[in-house]
Amino acid sequence: MVILSKRIINAFSEKEPRATDALLSWYKRCKAADWSKFSEMKQSFNTVDFVGNDRYVFNIKGNDYRLIAKIHFDVRTVYILFIGTHAEYDRVDASKVIYKS
Repeated sequence: MVILSKRIINAFSEKEPRATDALLSWYKRCKAADWSKFSEMKQSFNTVDFVGNDRYVFNIKGNDYRLIAKIHFDVRTVYILFIGTHAEYDRVDASKVIYKS
């Protein structure tokens, strides 16, 4: 899969260094994947949830953090839209969140 943008992982890792290893592991697994549909992705990440509007929520570091990605399986592209703590995640609508640079 092509993942856009790793910059958000780097920025979040600076703010929350405890998340770095788990985020990089997630990144490597996604980059190596070749999913064509949600059920294939679910085999790689059994806790991922579809929340609507092509958006998926991943639990990161034993559910300490949440990552929201917009995924287009047809073009093998993952857009990282949000990474945050549970408290931060609770303040967003996962199905509508957009990436802000």
